[in-house]
Amino acid sequence: MGTITLIRHGQASFGKANYDELSALGVRQGQALGRWFNQCERKFDRIVTGSLKRHRQTAQACCETLAPRWQPEQDWEINPAFDEYDHMQMLLAYEPRFTQADFLRALFQDHPNPQREFQRLFTAAFARWMSGEHPEDYRESWPDFRQRCLSGLHQLIDQAQTSQQVAVFTSGGPITAICQHLLGLPDTQVAELNSRFANASLTRIFHQPGRISLSTMNSFAHFEQLPQDQLITYR
Repeated sequence: MGTITLIRHGQASFGKANYDELSALGVRQGQALGRWFNQCERKFDRIVTGSLKRHRQTAQACCETLAPRWQPEQDWEINPAFDEYDHMQMLLAYEPRFTQADFLRALFQDHPNPQREFQRLFTAAFARWMSGEHPEDYRESWPDFRQRCLSGLHQLIDQAQTSQQVAVFTSGGPITAICQHLLGLPDTQVAELNSRFANASLTRIFHQPGRISLSTMNSFAHFEQLPQDQLITYR
């Protein structure tokens, strides 16, 4: 039986000019993950990342603390099938003022709880995208995005050898799409599911010929054992 471990990237630079960059905390999350894999003696045969910078940076931080004997012998692979949806396009389609400095300052500097307010806007923008009612506003529809992620998963499975262990550093969106498919959830539950994946959390999939099953979803036990509760973040 083969295993695919989907790893959401560490905390990115929320509210900064370049979101696609790990924060200092995001780097620490990746490093803590590598130490956890050491304790579990988890040997990976392959490491795959999406093409985004935060994916590669999380993999790098993890491998910095992962003992060489648990790392794969082959180079990392990059597969854009595990890239996130275009969240900025999604937000702008819902709220065009995201391009305005005054709006961003009010959201990220002046609002008493910027993360909560951003989550409210993001959830509404996500629901609009998923509704399919404005296809002309998006380069990639929700069904196309989901199919892209599932195609990436099946490609990994088709390439996998018996009992191969694969780590995939990706984003919350692809993990959500894959879990929705495996759990048979309706689209109405996807937005809520998408908001629950913690940074650097683990979702583990078992596969064998003719069968794919979800073993673990959104596990962050590697942070719960540490005294620093602040390592658990969602954005």
